Amino acid sequence: MTLRPWSPSSWSTRPSLQQPSYGDSARRDEAVARLAKLPPLVTSWEIEALKGQLADAASGNRFLLQGGDCAERFDECESALIASKLKILLQMSLVLSHGAKKRVIRVGRFAGQYAKPRSTDFESRDGVTLPAYRGDIVNGTPFELAERTPDPERMLRGYERAAMTLNFVRALVDGGFADLHHPEYWDLDWVKHSPLASDYQRMVESIGESLRFMETLAAAQVGQINRVDFFTSHEALLLWYEQAQTRTVPHRPGWYNLSTHFPWIGVRTNDPEGAHVEYCRGISNPIAVKIGPTTSIERLQSLLDILHPDDEPGRMTLIHRFGAHDIAGSLPPLLEAVKRDGRRVLWVCDPMHGNTETTAQGYKTRKFAHILAEVEQAFEAHRNAGTYLGGVHIELTGENVSECTGGARGISDEDLVRSYRSHVDPRLNYEQALEMAMLIARRMRGA
Repeated sequence: MTLRPWSPSSWSTRPSLQQPSYGDSARRDEAVARLAKLPPLVTSWEIEALKGQLADAASGNRFLLQGGDCAERFDECESALIASKLKILLQMSLVLSHGAKKRVIRVGRFAGQYAKPRSTDFESRDGVTLPAYRGDIVNGTPFELAERTPDPERMLRGYERAAMTLNFVRALVDGGFADLHHPEYWDLDWVKHSPLASDYQRMVESIGESLRFMETLAAAQVGQINRVDFFTSHEALLLWYEQAQTRTVPHRPGWYNLSTHFPWIGVRTNDPEGAHVEYCRGISNPIAVKIGPTTSIERLQSLLDILHPDDEPGRMTLIHRFGAHDIAGSLPPLLEAVKRDGRRVLWVCDPMHGNTETTAQGYKTRKFAHILAEVEQAFEAHRNAGTYLGGVHIELTGENVSECTGGARGISDEDLVRSYRSHVDPRLNYEQALEMAMLIARRMRGA
């Protein structure tokens, strides 16, 4: 396949979906130019470090935990909320590492997850039609013309909040927030009431005993245990924002998207001829593509030809999202096709997006049992195909919300009204996320 020359803006020559309609293109271009002059949010050496770890995961030596909010909100850029998301991801990674006996790559869906794809461009209420909410980086949630009109200045506000979030996460991690000598510090107050709290506490005590034993033998503190690597990811959806942070760096060839370590392409925008694939083919970051029931073998092959032509280790992650009822029939043919192709990819399961449903009361929700069932079937499909499921991609929050039903607490449809906070998609709450990690670790230990 012969590909045309690439530049950070060459995507604009291709059909582009899910992009807002800015009324004033000059104002939009001015915002992009201002954004392009601001410092990068991440570095190329961090990106290359992640790529190396993802290559290890594709080889079966690590496991990727990618999780966070369905869509970040500007008004939720608060220290307590950021810390709670970091805590649950750290605790889940601890559970997975301890149970599966593999090193876990921690990637947060934050510091940039401000844009969301929508099924329609407009929303109507009581005879009034306004642009759909596309995430805080584009417009606001209130159903008012001023709020729903896409505003390019929001790209700058998104950058600022991403920078503040990253700065706080780095300060926490570098300051020992993730110190495995004190995993008890990661607890949130209400986790004590979880039915799984005793299981978690026994695991924490086991880890502490193991560390003390190793340090007794070594007569020194075990190195690199007091901090962890942490990376960021978001869907590369709003292409003007991604373009503005795409740069060359000294002493390294190629272009890097320096707004995030790990961008991905969603199912709605994975057309091989589309703008999002065109943009992602030219950046040196590791990238992911979500695939689902609409992804044919031919389309998947085209995506690999365009995005992964050199079979670079760690470059390509395929995130499959089918739903608990469709994965058994739809995933195996794609696994076999990629296996025949021979190129190395990291396979990851997103058990969230294929399992969304709406209750009689109008709440979007997901059943814990369906989420777990999709993960279980994914492990089985990979085992049968002789491939390796190397990660999970989960929408979650560190808060005590009631958005997904089921789990150890048995949240019902009637409970959703209690604490439903998401403006887009339902997330696993703290207890459900920790329970999911324990069940996945148990499955990996027995696999």
